Amino acid sequence: MALIKRIELPSLLTGGGQDGWDDFPRIVLFFGERFLCREAADTFQKWLLERPAGGAVNVIDGDAEDCGRTLGQLLNFSLLPGLQIFRVTDSRLFHSKQVASSIWGRVEQAKASGKDAACRRHLLSFLSLAGLTPDDLLNEMSGEQWQGLFGFARPDGDLGWTSELLAAASASVKTGGVSDIAGRYVEAFKKGGPPANVLILCAEAVDKRKQLFTFIKKEGLVVDCSVASGVGAAAQKGQKEVLREMVFKTLEAFQKKIAPKAMEALFERVGFHPVAVVMETEKLALFAADRDLITVEDLDAMVGRTREDALFELTDAFGKRQVARTLLVLNHLQDQGIHGLAILATMRNYLRKMLIFRSLQLGTQPTWQSGMNAGHFQKVYLPALKESGEWSELLKGHPYALFMSFSRAQEYSCPVLKKWLGQLLQAEFRMKGSPLPPELVLEELFLTMLGARSFKRTG
Repeated sequence: MALIKRIELPSLLTGGGQDGWDDFPRIVLFFGERFLCREAADTFQKWLLERPAGGAVNVIDGDAEDCGRTLGQLLNFSLLPGLQIFRVTDSRLFHSKQVASSIWGRVEQAKASGKDAACRRHLLSFLSLAGLTPDDLLNEMSGEQWQGLFGFARPDGDLGWTSELLAAASASVKTGGVSDIAGRYVEAFKKGGPPANVLILCAEAVDKRKQLFTFIKKEGLVVDCSVASGVGAAAQKGQKEVLREMVFKTLEAFQKKIAPKAMEALFERVGFHPVAVVMETEKLALFAADRDLITVEDLDAMVGRTREDALFELTDAFGKRQVARTLLVLNHLQDQGIHGLAILATMRNYLRKMLIFRSLQLGTQPTWQSGMNAGHFQKVYLPALKESGEWSELLKGHPYALFMSFSRAQEYSCPVLKKWLGQLLQAEFRMKGSPLPPELVLEELFLTMLGARSFKRTG
C-alpha cells in the first residue's frame, strides 16, 4: 500500500470496503508520538472489528515481548471465527543504532520529568538495541564500549540511577534477537499465512532503512504519527494543530466548545503532551456542567499551575538565558495574580543561592573543577562541602538537583551576581514608591540582567 500521515487515515478507511478479506493490509505500522500512535491504532482496530465477521484482539507489550513467539502465533490458524488481531505496543522490531541517541534522549527527558515508568520503558528499548538485558550495567561501561554498542558517545556523569530503575524490571523481559527476527517477519509475510491474522505494530522511534519498514510500506500500511519537535515557528504550529484536534475531538463527545483564549492558555500551561491535554479537556468539560462554553475562568479553576511550579519555570528560563521565554513566563505569572514582589523575592533567593554556590566553587578546599561529572560531585565534592559545615541548609536536597545548581552557578561571576542583586533592590524600591506599572519595572529588570554578556568569569 503506502506510507500516509495520521490525518489521512480516516478518509482511507472510509473509502475501504467492509466485505471480503482482500481490501485491507495484514500488517500495519504506526510510528511517532506515542499517544497519537495509540489513538490511530484504535481507529484502525475499531474499523477492522466492525467488519461483518468481527474478531478478537491480542494486546502484546513490546517491552516484554518474545518476538519469535508472536511470529509463531501469527503463522497459526485459529479455531475462532473472525479476525485475529495481534497488536504490539512499543515494538522493538525497528530499532537500530541509528535511533539509539534519540531513544536515550527520551530516557533523559523522562528522568528529568520524574516519570520513572516511562524512563524504565525507554531504558528497556535502549538496551534492546545491543541485545542487552536489565542485568547489564550501563554505568559500568567504558566510553569505548558504549560507543561500540550504541553508536554515540557515553553521556557524562554517574549512570547508577539506570541500574536502580532497571532493578524493578521484570525478569521475564527479553531484549535480544530483534535484528534477526525482523528478517523472519519479512519472509513470513512474503510467503503468506492465515488470511484472518492481522499484525498491528506501534513504535515511537523507527529506523526507516530497515528491511521490515520498507516491506510494510510496500506491502502493508505505514501511518506516520510523528510531530515536529523544537521551538521553531513551523514546529510550534504543527504541535498546536495536533493539540487543537485533540481538544475539539474530546469536546465533541461532551457537546461543548471552548473560548479561543482558554484554549491558548491550556496549551501554554500543559505544553505539547497530547494525553495530558485530553485529560485536562475532559476535566474542563465535566466542570462546565450544563454550560456549553468553557472559559478562561474554568481553566484557572481546574488547570491553574501551582505557584511553585510557575516560579521555578521563571528561574529555569532565566538560568538558560532564554529571553523570550523568560518574558513570556513573567507575563503569565502576573496574569495568574502572582504579585511582582513575590517574583522579585523568588529571583533574590535564586541569585543569592547562585552567589553562594559560586563562592564555594572559588574556595581552595574542596576543589571545584569545570566539567565535573555528577558521580564525582555526589561521591567526593558534596560530602567534602558538607563536612565543612558551611551553608548546610542550602546543601540539603537531592544530590543531582544540587549538581545541576552548581553547574549552573559556574556560568556566573560573583561581581555580576552582586550587581544583579543590587538591581533587584532598586526594582523593589521603584515598585513600592513609583507610579510605574509593576510589569514595566519587571520587564526592564529582566531585559537589563539578560542583556549582560559577562556571565562567566573567574571571580
